[in-house]
Amino acid sequence: MIAFVFPGQNSHYVGMGRDLRDSGGPAAEVFEVAEAVLGPDLLSVMFEGPEAALTRTDSQQPAIVTHSLAALAALRQAGVEPDFVAGHSLGEYSAVACAGCLGAEDVLRLVRFRGEIMARAGDEAPGAMAAVLGLEGDAVQVAVEEAGQEGVVIVANYNSPGQVVISGEVGAVARAGQMCREAGAGRVIPLDVSGAFHSSLMGPAAAPLIERLAEAEFGPAAVPVVSNCDAEPRTEPDAIRDALGRQMTSAVLWEHSVRRLAREGVDTFVEVGPGAVLSRLIGRIDRGLDVLNADTVADVQAVVERCA
Repeated sequence: MIAFVFPGQNSHYVGMGRDLRDSGGPAAEVFEVAEAVLGPDLLSVMFEGPEAALTRTDSQQPAIVTHSLAALAALRQAGVEPDFVAGHSLGEYSAVACAGCLGAEDVLRLVRFRGEIMARAGDEAPGAMAAVLGLEGDAVQVAVEEAGQEGVVIVANYNSPGQVVISGEVGAVARAGQMCREAGAGRVIPLDVSGAFHSSLMGPAAAPLIERLAEAEFGPAAVPVVSNCDAEPRTEPDAIRDALGRQMTSAVLWEHSVRRLAREGVDTFVEVGPGAVLSRLIGRIDRGLDVLNADTVADVQAVVERCA
């Protein structure tokens, strides 16, 4: 069985998606939809930069989803379809669109709004995130609980064995990082983000996003969507909508999601969209899984040769 998985924030790069747009067909039509819905500036910053403009949360999120949906369209044109879908944080919106719950226009409007309110929340309540490498999640959780006496800090992403992300107030994240080093972490790397994502500091962004999700018309999923918040597969529209709302302030259980998909019988994972971040994580989670990525036209062709 095949799972399509979709990347989240920080998978962007200047020039992303250009060859998919230039290839014509359904992939190019996705860029036309994005331009009509979000304006021509998005494609300009995707293809030409500058990188600082593309890195902004309110630009980066719709750019990544646009790229993912274009690569998805190219795969579908060649007859490759998933049995399950999942996405890492932002990527869950691409997964929901892939499952047929939302159309491209609706999902692009949602992620543009999501990026805007997350950037605003980060401005209003400055926070930090850091990747903890070489220390298991249980040990990171102990550090977070003790550092939490000095301020808000949580485990935000369980990415793979030995790679966990913490998020929260600047001082508390720094203290938790120090404690992780003392507990044996190989490295603690500050992340270049505009806020403390997946923590309670995103609460001001969660409320308006949940309202906007309630206004969107979700259809039933054609294939199960494995949600970030609890690694459970869902097909019912209201359950998928609820999980997306909870995602803003809850941890991303990526390692748990990959293991759940493997238990469901998935043996081939295709990362659909820019970069190969998820491909590398999946390789660390279970080396027995077949992992492919579909970023460029050449990548898509290679996936088709393996899976069609």
